Amino acid sequence: MDKRKPANAAGRQYALERMRNIGIAAHIDAGKTTTTERILYYTGLIHRMGDVDEGNTVTDWMEQERERGITITSAATTCFWTQKEGPLVNLFPGRKHRINIIDTPGHVDFTAEVERAMRVLDGAVAVFCGVAGVQPQSETVWRQATKYRVPRIAFVNKMDRVGADFDNAVQEMRRKLGAYAYPVILPIGREENFRGVIDIISQKAILYDLTDELGAAYEVVDIPEEYRDRAAIALAELIDAVSNKDDEVAELVIEDKPVDPVTLKRAIRRLTCRLEVVPVLCGSAFKKRGVQPLIDAIIDYLPSPLDVPPAVGQHPNDPEKRIEVRPDDQGPFCALAFKLWNDPYTGNLVFVRVYRGTLRKGGTIYNPRTGKRERVSRVMMIQADKREDVEEIHSGDIAALVGVKNVSTGDTLCERSHPVLLEPPTFPEPVISMAIEPKTKADRDKLSEGLTRLAAEDPTFRVFTNEETGQLIIAGMGELHLEIIRDRLFREFKVEATAGAPQIAYRETITRAAKGEGRFIRQTGGRGQYGHAVIEIEPNERGKGVEIVNRIVGGVIPKEFIPAVISGIEEALATGVLAGYPMVDVKVRLVDGSYHEVDSSELAFKMAGIFAFKEAAKKAAPILLEPIMDVECTTPEEYQGDILGDLNRRRGKIVNIEAKNNVAILHARVPLAEMFGYATAIRSLSRGRASYSMEPHSFEPAPASVAEAILESAGGRRSHG
Repeated sequence: MDKRKPANAAGRQYALERMRNIGIAAHIDAGKTTTTERILYYTGLIHRMGDVDEGNTVTDWMEQERERGITITSAATTCFWTQKEGPLVNLFPGRKHRINIIDTPGHVDFTAEVERAMRVLDGAVAVFCGVAGVQPQSETVWRQATKYRVPRIAFVNKMDRVGADFDNAVQEMRRKLGAYAYPVILPIGREENFRGVIDIISQKAILYDLTDELGAAYEVVDIPEEYRDRAAIALAELIDAVSNKDDEVAELVIEDKPVDPVTLKRAIRRLTCRLEVVPVLCGSAFKKRGVQPLIDAIIDYLPSPLDVPPAVGQHPNDPEKRIEVRPDDQGPFCALAFKLWNDPYTGNLVFVRVYRGTLRKGGTIYNPRTGKRERVSRVMMIQADKREDVEEIHSGDIAALVGVKNVSTGDTLCERSHPVLLEPPTFPEPVISMAIEPKTKADRDKLSEGLTRLAAEDPTFRVFTNEETGQLIIAGMGELHLEIIRDRLFREFKVEATAGAPQIAYRETITRAAKGEGRFIRQTGGRGQYGHAVIEIEPNERGKGVEIVNRIVGGVIPKEFIPAVISGIEEALATGVLAGYPMVDVKVRLVDGSYHEVDSSELAFKMAGIFAFKEAAKKAAPILLEPIMDVECTTPEEYQGDILGDLNRRRGKIVNIEAKNNVAILHARVPLAEMFGYATAIRSLSRGRASYSMEPHSFEPAPASVAEAILESAGGRRSHG
C-alpha cells in the first residue's frame, strides 16, 4: 500500500482515502442491478427503489435493458455513505465516504463491459446467487478481476429463495474459484424465514422489521441463543484464517491474547487489499435485508486509490522505461480512457479514470498514441444516464470528457511534458458473425455511419466487408450481442437492417492434369479479332497457390500478347468452373497458340486465355474445397464427452486433448460451415462454462454430399460462370 499522503486539490470535496471505486459483478440474474439499486437508496442518492422487472432501475437506463431485464452496458454512478457509531464495530465511524459504483453486465455476450470496468476499478463486489452458488459467468468475472488484481468482497444474495444455502456458496467459492473466502456475516434463518444477519466480528445480530417494506428499519441486538455457538465457531475460524496470513494477528494468537474487533478488521482490510482474503457477506437485495452491512463492508474492506499499488505505464518512446503513476492531485495529469459512448444530447463521451493530477474544463490533454493535443470543452460526472457538469476532476475520479476526438478505448490521456502509456484493457476476439444489409438503398449511408460509431464504442464488435462475396459482415460476442446492435441501429440511427449467415468463401481446385485450347475469332466486316492459346494444367501442392508459366517458343504468340493471355487465365481462375469460387493450387503452362498479323489484339488473346483455361479445368476433374478452422475448446472435464460428440457431429477431427487443473483443452479441425451457431451450442452443452476460439487452418475437399448441396444452391452462379 502507498502510505505517502498525497497532495489534494483545493476543489476536492473528499480526500482520496475516503473514496472507493468499486464494481458490482456477477453471473446474469444473480442480482447485481437490484443490489446496486438498494445501495443507491440507502445512501440517499435516490428516494424510491426501482425494480428490474418493472424496468425503472437507475443503472439499467437503456431501452433495451429495461425491456429485457438485463444489464447491457456498464453504468457508472456515485453515492455517499457515513458509517454509524454504535454497537457494530466499523473502522471509519462518523466519516462520510464517496463511493463510485459501476454496475456491470452478467451476460457473457457483453463481457467487454466487465473487462474494461475491472481495468479501472480499485475494488469489486462479487454477487453470488444463494441458490445456484458459483455459476459459470461468476467464474469468468472472477478471472477478469484476478487478471487486473482487483481486491473483492463476496455477497451471497437471494438468501430468501427456496434452496438458498450460504455454506454451500462459500465452499464453492473455495473449490471452484480457489478463493481464500471466509464469512464476516452469517444469515439468520433461511428461505422464507430469512430475517437478518449476524456480524461475526462484532458478535451482534441485525434483525430487520419484516413489516417495513423499505428495509430501513432494523435493530442491533445480542445474537439469538440458537445461533451463538455457530457465531463463536465462525469467529474462531475467521481469526485462525487471518492469523495464517497477517503477522499482527498471528502474534496475538501465538501469545494467546484476545484479538479485538478493530485489530481483526484492520487485518482483514490489509489482506483484502493484497488479494489474500475474500470477506463473504450475505443478504437478500430483493427483500432489502443485509444491504447496509454490505455498504459498511465496502468502506471497511475495499481499498481507496491510495491502498492499491500505483498504476504502472511505459514511456511512449522507450517501452523498457517503466513509469509509476501515483495518485496525487498536484502531479501531472494522467488518465485512462476506458469507454466511449455516443450520447444523443452531448455527442461523443470519453469515460476516463483519473490516476494522477487535476483536469479543468477547457484544459488541454495529450494523447501519446496519436501524438496530438486536444482541448476538453466540458467535464462531467456521471449518474447512469444523467450528466452533471463540473469545473474540474481529480485523481481517483471516474468521469466523462466532452469535445475530445481521435480517442480509442484504452488510450492514455496525459500532459505532453510527462508522456506515459498505461496498460489498456484487453478484449476477446469476436466469435460469431453475420451478413447485414439495409432494407433500402437510402439507408446505406446511415447504416455505415451507425456501424462505425457502434464499433468505436465496443471493442468486441467488428465491421468489415468480405472482399470475395461483397457482403458487409458484422462480428460480435454472441447472437444477443448482434441482436442488440441491430436494435440500436434502428432506435438510435433510424436504420432498418436485415441480417443472415455470411456466405462461406469456398474454393475450387483440380485433381488431374488436362489440356485446353481457346480460340477467339470475330469477323465483323472491318478489322476482326483473332486470338488462339493452348495451355496445360495440373494440380499444385496443397497451399502452394497458383503458378502460371510461359512456355511459348518460336514466337507462335508474340511477346506483347503473352500478358493478355495470362490476364485471361487469372480472370478465369478467379471465378472457377463449378460454382463461381476462386481456384487455388493449380499449375498452368502456356505452351502453344497462333496469331493473325492484322486481327490479333490484347482483348482477343485475353478471351482466348479465358476459354482455354475453362476448357482445361472442366477436363481436370474439378472439386470444391471448404475452409477448415483450427478450433480450441476449453471446458471443465465433466463436459468433455458432450463437446467431443458435438464436434464429431460437425464433421470435426480431433487433433489432441490436453488436461490442466480439471480443465480439458480440445484441439480440433472443423469445417467453417459447421461452426455457425457454435457459440450458443457450446454454452448450452457446458452450462456456459466452456469457451472456444478458432482461426483459419486450410482448405480441404468438401465431401460429396456437401459439395452437391453447395453446387445445387449455386446453380444460378454456375450458369453465369
